[in-house]
Amino acid sequence: MSRNIVLVDPLPRTLDLIMEPAVRARLEKLGEVVISEDRQMPDDQVEALLPDTVLIFGQTDMPKERLDRAPKLKAIINVETNFQPNVDYQACLERGIWVITPASAFASPVAEASLGMAIDLARGITKGDRDFRAGTESYELAGNSDSFRFAGAPVGLIGFGDLGKQLRELIRPFKNEVRVFDPWLPDEIITRLDCIPSTLDELLQQSRVVFVFATVTSENQGFLGAREFGLMPKGTAFLLMSRAAVVDFPAMLEAAKSGHIKVATDVFPAEPVASDDPVREIPDLLLSAHRTGGTRDAFYQIGSMAVADAELIMKGLPPQLCRRADPATASKMRSKPVSKA
Repeated sequence: MSRNIVLVDPLPRTLDLIMEPAVRARLEKLGEVVISEDRQMPDDQVEALLPDTVLIFGQTDMPKERLDRAPKLKAIINVETNFQPNVDYQACLERGIWVITPASAFASPVAEASLGMAIDLARGITKGDRDFRAGTESYELAGNSDSFRFAGAPVGLIGFGDLGKQLRELIRPFKNEVRVFDPWLPDEIITRLDCIPSTLDELLQQSRVVFVFATVTSENQGFLGAREFGLMPKGTAFLLMSRAAVVDFPAMLEAAKSGHIKVATDVFPAEPVASDDPVREIPDLLLSAHRTGGTRDAFYQIGSMAVADAELIMKGLPPQLCRRADPATASKMRSKPVSKA
């Protein structure tokens, strides 16, 4: 008897984390759901299910040899939201297998938090709170000697994907000049959203606030280092919001310690951060525990986007909500897998 298996291998996610009951019920209608949540699905179980698998929700390794044993497979939906080099993306493209991810679910909350943290750095809000609690506060103009208005300040966006575009829309009322560096995009896309295409050096030299939204790839690890931090004008606000591996992290911390730039970061080379990590002792460094995107509604949106597109795919229609993996770029992705929450 023919079976249609929906293989659910979502580690580090769980279905309760990403799906409300109504969405879970829709998932159950797509086929015979087989779930492994407490650990990655064992290889022998995956192999046994492959001949009848129509959908994969998760981060299961799918090299060409496995794709050869999955003749009914229609889609692989990565619910971690980071494409990893564990799928033969070119083979999937050639066979008409959709490889997609609802990564944009995190774009709005991360952009919102990024704006809040940028205003905090510019106006010294957290610093002022720390000074006040320590009894070293200054009042009125004296308390703003290192502050500047975010409104009207030149902004630079390094990376202009979902996050960058969301942030650009959020800051429109602040009337900033916005420069963008993204070597994967043509100038036309950047200018269409009222931004200025720039080289990396131009952006760093001419921005008062720099947001890093770049995805880490095999080609850009550590591309923001001591030289790049030195190009920034003194007092620049620098916000690392995507992946720690795109910067030389020690160089970034040194630039913050020296007082040359103001730094906020939501990501770290190793997470969770050790309790004795020196990063905790750097004065005025604005720290966030990789939490800017992890809101309750964002996790539920991952599930609803994934299931909605799976329903379309099972009807023979193209997905509309998730981002499709492009073999030319997905194979270069080097985002570190997130740890199980």
